Amino acid sequence: MSDVRFDIEGAVATIWLDRPERRNAVDRAMAGQLVAAFERFEADPQLRVAVLAGAGGTFCAGADLTAVGDPGRRNELTPDGAAPGPMGPTRGHLTKPLVAAVAGHAVAGGLELALLADLRVVERDAVMGVFCRRWGVPLIDGGTVRLPRIVGLGRALDLILTGRPVGAAEALDMGLANRLAEPGRAVAVARELARAIAGFPSLCVLTDRASVYAGLDLPLAEALRAEGAAGAPVVEREGVAGAARFAAGAGRHGRFPGEGPHPG
Repeated sequence: MSDVRFDIEGAVATIWLDRPERRNAVDRAMAGQLVAAFERFEADPQLRVAVLAGAGGTFCAGADLTAVGDPGRRNELTPDGAAPGPMGPTRGHLTKPLVAAVAGHAVAGGLELALLADLRVVERDAVMGVFCRRWGVPLIDGGTVRLPRIVGLGRALDLILTGRPVGAAEALDMGLANRLAEPGRAVAVARELARAIAGFPSLCVLTDRASVYAGLDLPLAEALRAEGAAGAPVVEREGVAGAARFAAGAGRHGRFPGEGPHPG
């Protein structure tokens, strides 16, 4: 029986951590199932965006510490830091957008799974944090790498060194959360966000997303040249047709599909 479920609705996949009796804590077998789920998402050209969620009202409590003493069940450790990570896909780099739907707790390795996402929808009563600090378990699934890039150095060090809990309002304030949702609504809000992203011309979305991540590792001038080089062909492939739709009257005054005109 799998601890990971994979649902498809149109162009959106939902990858479920489905081990609620362990608060979706991840052991070696579950980490392998997560890798397989993300590989399935990446390989399917019909799937444009994924949502990562936890069953049973909790996102993920991190690695399953009850398995640490069992060499057959504990999360795989690679001394050279090679992929995949102990939590599964955390040392990889997705080519398509991922939205995390955070309910309950996203702590320790669970926080690191949430950091893998481009966007995080967090329920108002959810808690995030580096709770593994108290057990002597380091962040080895991208936490020390991704957290500073998302919230900045000072805030990242605060969370990493103290291991303190972070509520949803503070997470939104620091940029750790991108949207807040009412309790029980994170998956619905994340899916709505994913559908909106999936509805845009896909090559343009993927090109801009890739440029953002690539630019983090480049000097400014080089990043600007790379952005232009990657984006120019997309104007021909998608932008010309899009501009024609606008010229014919679509999207005027900032309207999105299904919306009326924006104020002003």
